[in-house]
Amino acid sequence: MKFTLSWLKDHLETDASLDAIVDRLTTVGLEVEGVENPGAALEPFVIASVVSAEKHPNADKLRVCMVETGAGEPIQVVCGAPNARAGMKAVFAAPGTHVPGTGVDLKVGTIRGVESRGMLVSERELGLSDEHNGIIELPADAPVGTAYADWAGLGDPVIEIAVTPNRADCLGIQGIARDLAASGLGRVITPAIAPVADAFPCPTGVRLEFGDTAPLSPLFALRLVRGVRNGPSPDWMQRRLKAIGLRPISALVDITNYMTFDRGRPLHVFDAAKVKGDLVVRRGRPGETLLALDGRTYEVDDAICVIADDQGLESLAGIMGGETSGVTEATTDVLIESALWDALNIAQTGRRLGLNSDARFRFERGVDPAMTVPGLELATKLVVDLCGGTPSAIVVAGSTEIATRTIEFPLSEVARLSGLDVDAATIVGHLESLGFTVAGDGAVRRVTPPSWRGDIEGKADLVEEVVRMVGLDRVPLKPMARTAPIGTRVLTLGQLRARNARRTLASRGLVEAVTWSFLSKAQATAFGGGAPELALSNPIASDLSDMRPSLIPGLASAAQRNADRGFGDTALFEVGQIFLGDKPEDQKRAAAGLRRGTAGLAGSGRHWQGAAKPVDAFDAKADALAVLDAIGAPADRVQITRDAPAWFHPGRSGTLRLGPIVLGHFGELHPAALEALDVTGPIAAFEILIEAAPAQKARPTRAKPPIAVSDLMPVRRDFAFVVPRATASADIVKAATQAEKTLIERVSVFDLYEGPGVAEGAKSIAIEVVLAPKERTLTDAEIEAVAGRIVAGVEKATGGVLRR
Repeated sequence: MKFTLSWLKDHLETDASLDAIVDRLTTVGLEVEGVENPGAALEPFVIASVVSAEKHPNADKLRVCMVETGAGEPIQVVCGAPNARAGMKAVFAAPGTHVPGTGVDLKVGTIRGVESRGMLVSERELGLSDEHNGIIELPADAPVGTAYADWAGLGDPVIEIAVTPNRADCLGIQGIARDLAASGLGRVITPAIAPVADAFPCPTGVRLEFGDTAPLSPLFALRLVRGVRNGPSPDWMQRRLKAIGLRPISALVDITNYMTFDRGRPLHVFDAAKVKGDLVVRRGRPGETLLALDGRTYEVDDAICVIADDQGLESLAGIMGGETSGVTEATTDVLIESALWDALNIAQTGRRLGLNSDARFRFERGVDPAMTVPGLELATKLVVDLCGGTPSAIVVAGSTEIATRTIEFPLSEVARLSGLDVDAATIVGHLESLGFTVAGDGAVRRVTPPSWRGDIEGKADLVEEVVRMVGLDRVPLKPMARTAPIGTRVLTLGQLRARNARRTLASRGLVEAVTWSFLSKAQATAFGGGAPELALSNPIASDLSDMRPSLIPGLASAAQRNADRGFGDTALFEVGQIFLGDKPEDQKRAAAGLRRGTAGLAGSGRHWQGAAKPVDAFDAKADALAVLDAIGAPADRVQITRDAPAWFHPGRSGTLRLGPIVLGHFGELHPAALEALDVTGPIAAFEILIEAAPAQKARPTRAKPPIAVSDLMPVRRDFAFVVPRATASADIVKAATQAEKTLIERVSVFDLYEGPGVAEGAKSIAIEVVLAPKERTLTDAEIEAVAGRIVAGVEKATGGVLRR
């Protein structure tokens, strides 16, 4: 919510400084987000009189002007503006002045051999508009030597506040002034609204037609004004609208915008000549459409409230009017509408149609119902004063009765909920200053909120109002009761695992990315998602329509964007949520990473000693195992199976398991997955469910035993087994390891062979076994015995035979 200081002072009589007003706004809960003073940058610019304007001796399009600034002798200025002439009033900038529109600091210069000691400026050079066809021309009575910003009213500070959703009353400057005055910072001087005398009955009727369904408009008021002249709005109104970021359009439209911000009362105007018959407020009908004032066509149904006439729809109720009945400069008869709308319906309609407006913003939060007819009266007065015309009587449809509610308020609640020691008179005084009615004289008072405070529902709300007025800084500090000492663990297991995963992946050279939690339908389907229950009802974009079932698509798209900009060798990771269903247990926390191009752990790119190899499944496997080790999973006991999801390349991927528990997957992405994401490879990726690994059991703290290091030389033996082609190397390693657990320290695969010498449908896998004696050197017989047990174990587990 933006407003200017002078606009605020139309409603608040105060001697407080700008700083004091800003501080008090934050104190009463209207947090100030920024203060802009556009006049500060224009302070050096003064009003000047052009005494003479002679043709430049060396340039046809330049003039040498003598300028009177009221500060001594006339100053010579070379000017190229076509409208520069003797006798005019203009805006002058002296040397040393910073010109905000161009970013130039003026200096004394020589232009085509003639010295120029300043500048006559245009609106664009001052940053006021895009007009630059000539210098600013001022009226003949503009005072020479006066600061231009002060004379033009441009030194009016603009204050921007954050208004919480419950404070719809402060979406009008009148409400902001009311809060400041109640806090002791002045007196409310908002002018009272007097009825405008009507001259004839309104010929256009209004009907509320909702049948047996709940009415979406409890009150609708309408008035016709004949004989208006819809030209530009006055300068004072245009300056205020521009200051808060609104573009002046015409007097009739500007009046409705002015009322929206001045009193928090949105209105709408129809060109009466374009309305056929009575106005009917009803639910939309399937198939009906409206060309709105924003130039877009919207389709409605029976969940949307509309205003229609005999020729069709004229407005999306409470949100935006239609182009067909919009006012123009040719409008002579205008219908002014002021209505109440169902707040929830306005919010739902705006969200469904993706349509935002200042009117929707206020109606969905709740406007003052008592301002409906008075707002129409005030708008009529502005129209008659600025555009002329003769008003009709007001036509009202619906009920003008305002529902009230009374809250039984024990005054002791203030001390109980806030800790403030405030006497009864002060509590009552603050509530009454805010517009509340307080009845009774005992410990419990009957409090009736004003019509503009629809957010007040109970005792706690009243306590909050008192605290706002007394000052939040006066609430005493009280430490929270501590029933037990703080435990040693602050972070949850999931948080610890996420942190450790991030640190591990960053240490391995991957860069953290944060991607959208949404994907397109096609991408989500390609990665195991796309279920109807995971589709967004109101996506922010058509290609972000489904909750993501995996982190990999977002990372792959990010890597491709980097590649498109010349950074093809990219390593990225993300720790975040994935969604496998619409139940709480279907939301998982995952850690995923990918490497693209040659971005392996050993380095990337080309080098004179040899180019790095492209990434492959083993790079992703190493990253995945590092993450498992970091989150406390027993990485040495993890089994790798071939049943990776379909978006991984078959034969170049794997699933990481701990018994029946799936910990994650790794591998190269399938070409079909790359095509679905519109990315190019090679890409090796992994994804770990960081909460899938079982938590390690807590063990009593004890001193770690000393490391047992044998001083005996290890023994290495190589074995090559011929096994069926479908046999997994992990089965051979497992069988060999279990053959002699006390002596075998490590088993690793070092060779795979298929070809001459090996039967069709078979393959040779060679392993290295390291024996680590601990007490004495092994004899040849002992080594041969272990070797025999290894061969027997592998033969039994896989059916393989020792290759001869």
